[in-house]
Amino acid sequence: MPPSPLHHFAAALPKVELHVHLEGAILPATVLELARRHALPLPAQDEAGLRQWYRFTNFRHFIDVYLALQNLLRTPEDFDLITYDFGREMARQHIHYAEVTFTPFTHLWQDKGLTPDDIIAGLEAGRQRAQTEFGVAIAWVIDIPRNLSFRDGVYTGAASDPTVEMALAWRDRGVVALGLGGNEVGAPPEPFAHAFAAARAGGLHSAPHAGETVGPESVWGSLRALGAERIGHGVRSSEDPALVAHLIEQQIPLEINPTSNLCLGVYADYAAHPLRRLWDLGAYVTVNSDDPPLFNTTLNQEYGVLIDQFGFGPAELEQISLNALRASFLPPARKAALEEDFRRQFAQLRQMFLGEGR
Repeated sequence: MPPSPLHHFAAALPKVELHVHLEGAILPATVLELARRHALPLPAQDEAGLRQWYRFTNFRHFIDVYLALQNLLRTPEDFDLITYDFGREMARQHIHYAEVTFTPFTHLWQDKGLTPDDIIAGLEAGRQRAQTEFGVAIAWVIDIPRNLSFRDGVYTGAASDPTVEMALAWRDRGVVALGLGGNEVGAPPEPFAHAFAAARAGGLHSAPHAGETVGPESVWGSLRALGAERIGHGVRSSEDPALVAHLIEQQIPLEINPTSNLCLGVYADYAAHPLRRLWDLGAYVTVNSDDPPLFNTTLNQEYGVLIDQFGFGPAELEQISLNALRASFLPPARKAALEEDFRRQFAQLRQMFLGEGR
C-alpha cells in the first residue's frame, strides 16, 4: 500500500532524536567498506547477508553483533566516517538535532591500539563536517557498558571510572550526558551511583537505559540511585502502576523504541506494546530508532509505526516531535528557537500534505 498523506507529513516533520547508538547506526554499505578497509572478516559479504545476520534470536545475539561492528572501528578516520554518515542520514529524515549514545570503553577494551584521543578526534571531525555540510547538530551521551563493570556477579567499576573520565574530558566536544547501556540482567543500576554522581557534579546530565530487559525495579533504581533525568526505553515501567504514576507526575521522559522492543523480544507484537497506553495515561513519551539498520528501521519509519500501529494523528505526531525537543539537553534559548521554527514548519506541512489552511 502506498504511503498516505499522513505518512508523508510524518516523514517531513522536523524532528529530534534522543535514543540512537552511533555504532548501531552504521549503514550496511559502510559496514562492508570498513571490513574491506581493515581486511576483517564478516559472516556476510553483501547487504542482504548482513540483514539476515541481524535477525536476532535473543539479546545476547544482538550484543555479539554489536561488538562485531565495533571491532571494525580502528582509526580516527573510521569514527569520522560513521559520524558524518549519521549526519547525512539525519538530514535525509529531517532530524535537526540528535543526542547520540556512544560507548568508548568497548573500543579500548577490545585492544585495537586506539587511544581516547584517537576516538574523540574522529568523532569531533565527523560531527563538525556533518554540521557544516548538512546543517544538523549532534551531541553525545557517553555510555557505560554496564556488563563490563561486573566480574562473576561482583561490581568492579572496570568500565565505569574510565568512561566518566572521558565524558568529563570531552564536554567541550559535544558531550552532554552520561548513559548506562548493555544487558540489565545481572547488572543493576545502583552500583553505578558514584559514577553518575561524579558526572552530574561535573555538569553532565543523567540518561541511563532501564526497563528494557529487566522490569520496573531497574527504572526505580535508575531514578533513585543515578538521578536519571530521562529513561532509555523504560517501557517495562508499565508493569508497576505506582511507577507509572510517578513518571507521569514528574513528567520524566521515556525514550521508547517500538521496533527495537519487538526485534529483541521485549514484546511479541505492537498490540502487546504499552506505548499507546502510556501515552493516553499522560506519560512523557518520545519515540526513537535505537540501532536503526540493525532493526531495519529509521526514525521516519518509527513515526510511521505510530500512525499504523498506534493510531496517531497529526497533532499527536507534532507533539512527539516537540516532546523530544523539550526533553533534550539543549540550552533553553536554543530549545525555544527550535520550537518556534518547528511550529512554523508544522503549519506549512499541514497545508502541503493534509490540505489544511488552504
